[in-house]
Order: sequence, then structure tokens, then C-alpha cells
Amino acid sequence: MPTPQTQQEVFSLLVAKMAEMFEFDAAGITMQTHLFTDLDLDSIDAIDLAVQLQEFTGRKVAEESLRELRTVGDVVDLVMALRVEKIG
Repeated sequence: MPTPQTQQEVFSLLVAKMAEMFEFDAAGITMQTHLFTDLDLDSIDAIDLAVQLQEFTGRKVAEESLRELRTVGDVVDLVMALRVEKIG
């Protein structure tokens, strides 16, 4: 699978993966969808998400960065930032 290049590609890939992991319908998910109130993720889900982000980016995700994640858009932004660090 080619590496996603754009924010929209990252969003689409992440939403598909998260929908599979956490068993929710990806339809209707937006960048503003809240991870905990809209998707009902809990602390165990957050740990699973952190592991997936590390696998997805090939980089360790700082605990502070994980604590700041509130929306799907926050996750996409974090992945984009980690990809820039990896390339740069």
C-alpha cells in the first residue's frame, strides 16, 4: 500500500483503521469527531490507538502528544507532524 501523502489520505486511512479497531461505522466521521464523547473510546482504546500510531508512523509518540488528542483531526495532525519529522 502506498504511503498516504495528503491530509485527506491520512484521514481516510486512519478512519478506516480506527473503524476496524473500535468497531464503529466510519460514515459520518469528520475531522471534528471527538474521540471520547462521539466514538466512546476509553483509556484502553487510547492505548491501542497509541500503539497503532507508532506502527503507522514508525516513530515513538510522546505521551504529552497523546494526552492532547481530542478529535480525529488531532490524530491526523499528529500523524502529519510525525511524518514531517521522519522525512526532515
